Amino acid sequence: MRALVLAALLTFSNSIVAQDSPVVVMETSKGAIKIELRIDLTPITVENFLRYVDNGYYDGLIFHRVINSFMIQGGGFDSGIVQKSTYDPIKNEADTGLSNARGTIAMARTGVVDSATSQFFINLVDNARLDFQDSSPSGYGYTAFGTVIEGMEIVDEIARVATGSQRGYQDVPLEPVMINAVQREN
Repeated sequence: MRALVLAALLTFSNSIVAQDSPVVVMETSKGAIKIELRIDLTPITVENFLRYVDNGYYDGLIFHRVINSFMIQGGGFDSGIVQKSTYDPIKNEADTGLSNARGTIAMARTGVVDSATSQFFINLVDNARLDFQDSSPSGYGYTAFGTVIEGMEIVDEIARVATGSQRGYQDVPLEPVMINAVQREN
C-alpha cells in the first residue's frame, strides 16, 4: 500500500512539474515539432520566445539556415529571405547549465553576448562547444532553453534538405521550409 501511495505521489508531482514547463507546437511545412521550454532555468529567454509566439511573429517565417550534422535555424526571415524586425535583444542565459545537446532549442545571436532576439536553432547533434565555457565573449555560449519532445524526425528531415546560397546567405534551403505557426499547447 505504501508503494502505491508513493507511486501516486510521484506521478502527481511529475505532472505538476510538467505543467510548469510551457510546451509549444511548431507546425512546419514538413510536420509538427513539439518543444518543452525550460522556464525554470532560462526565464528571460523563455519569456522572450513566448512573446514572439503569442504575437504570431514566427507564423509564415522559414528555416533559413540548415547545416546537416550541426543545426537548423529559423525565426528571422520570410520566404523571400527578408529579415523581419525584432524586439530588443535579451540577456544571454547560457550559464545555467543546460547543454546544447541533440534536440535542444537555443537562441541564435551575433558575436555580442547579449544580442539574441527572435532567431533560434535546434541542435541536430550534441554541440557542447556552444555551451557556456567562461564569461568572455568567445566563451559565453548560446542559451539552450528547451527540448524537442515530439517530432525530432521532422527536425532530421529538415536537416536533409538541399541548401545553397541565396541573397548573400549560405546554407539556405533551396525549397523553403516554412514555419506555418507556433502556438502554446493547450
